[in-house]
Amino acid sequence: MICDRVFVPAYAVRSMVMRLGILIFISHIFCSTAFGGELILSELISDALKNNPEILAAEARSAASGFKVPQAGSLPDPMVMFGYQNEGWKKYTYGEMPDAQWMFTASQMFPYPGKLGLKSEMARQDADSRKAMTDAVRLQVVAKIKSLYYDLFLAYKNIDLIRDRTILFDRIEDAAVARYASGMGMQQEILMAQTEKYMLLEKEEMQKQKIQSAEAMLNSTVGRDINAPLGRPAEFSAAVSLSLEGFLGVAFQNSPEVRSKEKMIAAAEAKVSMAKREYYPDFTINAGYANRGGGQFEDMWSLTTTINIPLFYRTKQRQAVAEAEAELLAARYELEATRFMIASGLRDNYSMYKSAERLTELYNSGLMPKAYQDFESAIGGYSSGKIEAITVINRLKTIIDLDIAYWGQRVEMEKALARCEAIAGLRSEDPEVRSQGVK
Repeated sequence: MICDRVFVPAYAVRSMVMRLGILIFISHIFCSTAFGGELILSELISDALKNNPEILAAEARSAASGFKVPQAGSLPDPMVMFGYQNEGWKKYTYGEMPDAQWMFTASQMFPYPGKLGLKSEMARQDADSRKAMTDAVRLQVVAKIKSLYYDLFLAYKNIDLIRDRTILFDRIEDAAVARYASGMGMQQEILMAQTEKYMLLEKEEMQKQKIQSAEAMLNSTVGRDINAPLGRPAEFSAAVSLSLEGFLGVAFQNSPEVRSKEKMIAAAEAKVSMAKREYYPDFTINAGYANRGGGQFEDMWSLTTTINIPLFYRTKQRQAVAEAEAELLAARYELEATRFMIASGLRDNYSMYKSAERLTELYNSGLMPKAYQDFESAIGGYSSGKIEAITVINRLKTIIDLDIAYWGQRVEMEKALARCEAIAGLRSEDPEVRSQGVK
């Protein structure tokens, strides 16, 4: 248009062209690498459960603890002794003297009945506790993937909103140009509208940087190369069917942290029983054979038993029982603290979910429609000269802020729900959690 060549100074044109050139170049690079097919949350979770290093490390530790169970229930290794006894110092007297002999002895220690079973039980409960903690690591990784996934979705959504609202700034700019051409407006109003539009382009680039960061963190969490291409997150629509009380009830039954602490209590109880068994002695059976050589001396054999005497029980066994009982008490308090922590975490995140739910409803049914009406009214008044340009721009910026806030709260809902699921030991595919699944 003719007016475009009139109102924009030369220095402003050069600055705008330079900025647009840079933005187009960056956008070209970004679009050529980042945008792909649709990114499905369930596929990311499935890959992470197979490839995430934290999960693999936890599974390896759990497997290692399982190998300790048969070790703990096994007898101590038997002992074998062999040697020679000579009679005199001057010569080798085997076969000549009755006390000259080759000796062979085998011994096996047998713990007091019940000790091996208790040791095996302690190891088994410890292995089950580590297995439960492996489940906790899986849930934490899943919650982290969901959080990053929703952050990535929000960045893409904000770009869409910015691009859509840029068109509304074009309407303001066109109205300013028309007013300037008719002599009703000033050049400053046009520059103001253009400046706000270019500031949206700057915000768009910031969102693209967030996409790059979220993709790198997602790839790292899933166990992929950080430069692996990812598509755009799928749209989601989910609702919670569990109340806070329902979450709490499920959490105390399913939470891996609770199960781990319960197993630790069982292991501590077995340790108390084991400490009390240490008051009773263990037995070592020794079998010996002496070969005295020659036909004139008969071979000899022996069978003996060695028993340890817990003579210092006041400073040893009794203190061990007191130690085991104190550890059992600590384990029970840790379970109670874990339940309090779970209840607190669920209440906190569930309140975040409900607050975000109320805010999204407020934005969607009240604030956003009203903001659109205000904008349409303002731009009509501006075209007729009844309202200043700054008023129209502020109304449009309010729309942008509300749009971004609305989707921000939608994402916060999902992130809070993901945290609730992790705390309660649930996943999004569990039917009792959501009435609609996430893609």
